[in-house]
Amino acid sequence: MEAKLYNQAGDQIGVITVNDDIFGIEPNVPVMHQAYVRQMANARAGTHNTRGRGEVAGSTRKLYRQKGTGRARQGSIRASHRRHGGVAHGPHPRSYAKQMPRKMRRLAVRSALSAKFEQIRFVDALHFDAPRTRSMLELLEDQQIEGKTLIVIDHKQGNENLERSAGNLGYVKTLLAHYLNVIDLLTHDNVIMLVDAVRVVDSYLGNGIEAEITLGSNGAVAAPAAASDTEAEDASDE
Repeated sequence: MEAKLYNQAGDQIGVITVNDDIFGIEPNVPVMHQAYVRQMANARAGTHNTRGRGEVAGSTRKLYRQKGTGRARQGSIRASHRRHGGVAHGPHPRSYAKQMPRKMRRLAVRSALSAKFEQIRFVDALHFDAPRTRSMLELLEDQQIEGKTLIVIDHKQGNENLERSAGNLGYVKTLLAHYLNVIDLLTHDNVIMLVDAVRVVDSYLGNGIEAEITLGSNGAVAAPAAASDTEAEDASDE
């Protein structure tokens, strides 16, 4: 598949050919939903707790004799229907973790990338001289992007200023390409993906085919050396 390639100033400088197996498949909605539910469940702490009738303070004696009082029979002051009594069937600490095969997790990410392909803006590189929120606002304006935006980078080294420039903007998030996940892709209106990040995604979601870049007048540009054969683990693999 082909998509337009832009520079930091928002000008189109060429065309990028991306892997059809990642950006051009038919989205598998049930798998995406399953991955979404799993990720949300795995983010739960599960530390909630209530005290049952055996854990609250109070005497264990019978309140009054069983018969002859004309009142309803009562056994304990710690019963759940009494004030300050224990909670019946309340939540206790537990794990909400869900399991999902790796192939399905990665299919979910590929499906999300394919579903969001029209909202992905491919940029050759982003360089910020200093961490400034104004620089990030200018970038979004130059790219003609509004709304929640996800910026996918290849690695933290060299992108510290970019990450810190987005830190004060609640609707802008930077994410390493290794940690692409269904929730971030589906909950952001726009995605800015660097060319180097595309190559990282190809290394663990694709079949080893790297993105090919064609500039306006320079023709095809040779792609850099392929990434290591070691598979990168994305966030959903944890």
